[in-house]
Amino acid sequence: MEELLVKLLEAVELGKVDKKSPYPPQLKDQNGSNELTISALEAGIGPQDILEKALIPAMGRVGKKFSEKQIYVPQMLMSAKAMGASMIQLRPFITSGAVRTKGTFIIGTVKGDLHDIGKNLVSMMVEGGGWSIIDLGVDVGSERFLEALEKNPEAVIGLSALLTTTMESMKKTVSDIKARSLNTKILVGGAPVTQDYCNKIGADFYAPDPQGAVNYLNRVTIH
Repeated sequence: MEELLVKLLEAVELGKVDKKSPYPPQLKDQNGSNELTISALEAGIGPQDILEKALIPAMGRVGKKFSEKQIYVPQMLMSAKAMGASMIQLRPFITSGAVRTKGTFIIGTVKGDLHDIGKNLVSMMVEGGGWSIIDLGVDVGSERFLEALEKNPEAVIGLSALLTTTMESMKKTVSDIKARSLNTKILVGGAPVTQDYCNKIGADFYAPDPQGAVNYLNRVTIH
């Protein structure tokens, strides 16, 4: 059983989605995260153990490598895709409550901005860190964030912006959320965003990269 979890961790870390996937070359013709997750469940390994002993550590390694510039966006996307293949198998257990998540993370690219690669990376890394994700997509105005927050009042919110022209939208959304729910934690990020801007608009945390977002969320206590 332990060997299965080690192989699954490696598959996710290196971005091996399934047996027919040609990437990475060193794992050619070997089972990927999809088959290994199914095998782990069939072997009687609990979904919580699969999450905590394979997926979360794997994405932690990926995030650390990315932060240290040992890997870049394409490799990170492949790892995230492999993690996603495992999560498809685990999602029924999460939905039923058999798997406990650390909390809920609502994420979206702010109004007027259609860029989603950065948002998607953060979303996948956070899910791989053990959180439930509500991804609102792109061009998201304050009201949609507030609607999602009303249904998930203990959630943490993530706002992404890639254009300097949409940073005002980020500022407005932070203001609108804080006006409705002062204690809601708001995380911001994106190419033009800085720590100074985060402080200026009253957000709670600036994440320079996906692993920074995961690290912050791991410090947030959800009751």
